[in-house]
Amino acid sequence: MRHDAVAPARRLVLAHGFTQTARSWATMERLLRTRLPGAETVAVDLPGHGEAPPPPDADLWASAHRLVDAGGAGTYVGYSMGGRVALHAALTRPAEVLRIVLIGATAGIEDPDERRARRTADERLAAHIESVGVSAFLDEWLANPLFAGLSDEAAGRTDRLRNTATGLAASLRATGTGTQTPLWERLGEVHAPALVVVGEDDAKFTSLGRRLVEGLPNAELVVIAGAGHSVHLEQPAATADAIASWLAVAPPVTPGVRPRR
Repeated sequence: MRHDAVAPARRLVLAHGFTQTARSWATMERLLRTRLPGAETVAVDLPGHGEAPPPPDADLWASAHRLVDAGGAGTYVGYSMGGRVALHAALTRPAEVLRIVLIGATAGIEDPDERRARRTADERLAAHIESVGVSAFLDEWLANPLFAGLSDEAAGRTDRLRNTATGLAASLRATGTGTQTPLWERLGEVHAPALVVVGEDDAKFTSLGRRLVEGLPNAELVVIAGAGHSVHLEQPAATADAIASWLAVAPPVTPGVRPRR
């Protein structure tokens, strides 16, 4: 479907998490279109994932520009890594990010020592991915307690196997939270209405979600019962209901601020 065939207010642009691809949104796309008749969903492969190559400039700002270039004006829905990319997009392309939904996301690591340690850990993990390959790495990655609530089907391992070790390693080095400049002090610049979605069993990101809502000028928090970090995969119907209900009362806003990095 052409972007100009659907009004921006009816378009949802979807940004996936680390090791996923645009195809990971298939169930959510179906549910959202059912709940929002006439809506268009645009799922995008982020740099280093799926069919998107890892360009040399694919930091979070560049990834945000590529996301908006692919998605056009609309509501941006980002999960985990995709949420951080969407947040950067809201800051650098405010005229096109009309609303934003952040699922299991953060504005970054503030403490410089913690951020440095995370960057070192991310570099080790990137080298490990290159060493053992995607299949072995996914066995380890999906065994992380963060994903304990995921069934084998919801985890979408087959789709994740479409990624390459080179792409995942490059993505981790360029867009991991260790490399991210924290955005907590800039949340007030995000004028687009925001919905922050977390799982009740994910204590860390529930705390981060509450803080995001406190910092964003026009934001609402939804806590999904029976879900951990991967809320939209563990409880897709409840997540789609929450997003659809929020969109019904959160009209899109085109912020009148000048984009800047």
